[in-house]
Amino acid sequence: MKICITSGGRTLDAAVDARFGRCAFFIFYDTDTGDLEAQENPNARFQGGAGIQSGQMMAAQGVKAVLTGNMGPNAFQTLSAAGIAVYTGLSGPVRQAVEDYKSGKLKAQQGPSVGSKFGAQG
Repeated sequence: MKICITSGGRTLDAAVDARFGRCAFFIFYDTDTGDLEAQENPNARFQGGAGIQSGQMMAAQGVKAVLTGNMGPNAFQTLSAAGIAVYTGLSGPVRQAVEDYKSGKLKAQQGPSVGSKFGAQG
């Protein structure tokens, strides 16, 4: 199954990014094969709509779950509509987030963890 983890870097040793729509990188990880693809977030600098655009990107990539620090209401709604599970409150290395997900330690969220514009640059 393909999952996505927001990240500050390109590897499993990078820290989970606290933002979804404006994270630095998306790490796409296949839990069956261990294949990893890191992609710079093309939506990070958007004035508005970064969460929605990032959510649509997840759906287009075939992601089934997103692991991140925080998620706003627009992104959460976009992902929920696409049937993508959302896990928030993560920090530390991406590798640990993946292991916690695979071992069933994480609980899918039923709503956003922050208000809109949480990750916007000043």
